[in-house]
Amino acid sequence: ACFTQNRSIIHRRFNKTPYELINDKKLDISFLHVFGALCYPKNDREDIGKLGAKGDIGFFIGYSADSCAYRIYNRRTKKINETMNVSFDELSAIAFEQRSSKPGLQCMNSGQISSGLDLT
Repeated sequence: ACFTQNRSIIHRRFNKTPYELINDKKLDISFLHVFGALCYPKNDREDIGKLGAKGDIGFFIGYSADSCAYRIYNRRTKKINETMNVSFDELSAIAFEQRSSKPGLQCMNSGQISSGLDLT
């Protein structure tokens, strides 16, 4: 939490993050990813053959403590792997979040549904 806090909170007086104030440069945070995001780790541990799947489906669960690798839960093997060869699909997580934040018809009563209609 402290790592991301020092790199994301902007100081009001200087309009910079604490990291920018100390190091006089912006930090590259492209390695930060959404927790639970859908990802595709490269299947490089097994002999996949010519027509086998080159990647598996997994979920991002964190960062490795020992190296600069990602920790991925693999759905097929049901194990947690640490690998650097991962493609992330964070757009699907964002789209799901936007869809689930909109109120559905099941939570609206008839007065709310008809109030937005223009009958003229």
